[in-house]
Amino acid sequence: MELGKKIRQLRYKANLTQEQLAEQLGIGAQSVSKWENSVAMPDISALPLIAEIFGVSIDDLFDLTTEQRLNRMENRMDAEDDLPPDVFLEYEEFLKSQLGDETYKKRATELIAYLYYHRMETYGRKARRFARDAVRSSPDEKGCQWILSKAEGHAVWDWNMANHTQAIDFYRGIVEENPGAALPYMYLIDNLLADRRADEAEKYLERLASIKGDDHVMIAVYKAHVALARFDKPAADRVIEELIRSRPDDAACCFEAAQYYAGTCRYDKALEYYELSFANTKRYPRFQDELLGIADIYKIKGEYRKAAETYDRIIDLLRTEWGLTDESDIQHAERKKAEMLAKAK
Repeated sequence: MELGKKIRQLRYKANLTQEQLAEQLGIGAQSVSKWENSVAMPDISALPLIAEIFGVSIDDLFDLTTEQRLNRMENRMDAEDDLPPDVFLEYEEFLKSQLGDETYKKRATELIAYLYYHRMETYGRKARRFARDAVRSSPDEKGCQWILSKAEGHAVWDWNMANHTQAIDFYRGIVEENPGAALPYMYLIDNLLADRRADEAEKYLERLASIKGDDHVMIAVYKAHVALARFDKPAADRVIEELIRSRPDDAACCFEAAQYYAGTCRYDKALEYYELSFANTKRYPRFQDELLGIADIYKIKGEYRKAAETYDRIIDLLRTEWGLTDESDIQHAERKKAEMLAKAK
């Protein structure tokens, strides 16, 4: 249904004349008449007030399909760091209403998880800002440090707090219920390796290899990290070096080699392979992962101008390949660039 016809329908339902609606909107009745007759369209800035008067969402004004509404929600969360409270509640209510519809249950479940995560990240940024101020003002008080650690995900010294047993138990259950699905094995192995549970990781790696095949890039990479978990760095190095020799122009191999060298603090080699991965990537638009790794390494090395230049590359990538203009990813990169330039002075 056209917007003008939708406004007329809602106006009739609300028992409002064109003059009464126009008065509430602070415009002339002729404007409302033009909308309803499709001669003109309301200014976009008027839509929130129109929706408020009729007690509907802005999406309801356009009679969007469920799929369109879900897409709009996801796109808005991707683009904005913070959703207004009324928008959050609107999204929450709509997504919950779709959980009983088998057609949209899976998508709605994913998006409501994203919605809550998005809100968590919104408040997490605020928590981090104030926690940092608290630590600066009271650097010798453990409570302030604890809040900052939780807000930013810092390393935790106590093993009983730092281990990944909960995640391991969850993904072990998932792989037993879905033995033919590869991705849960990878998350399970990631968490086992983080706790240096090498023997268990190797057992599940064998099962993963039976699904993906021994020649898959990640099988070799995981073999290297199993060796690292056993404190056998020479063996791990040999696995990565052989992988690079066998696929020197493969972007995925170069990326995983970069990850490996960065994780073992060999930053110059990591920079080399991040650049090779970025240059060899065939997909378009390209992701920013390699550039983020490069920026982080330059920060670690204290080469802040080079880090700032890398954020310029990220901004250019987002604008030219992804078509972004002022979305949160660009704003974040611009903030990081400014931080690096301030450190470089």
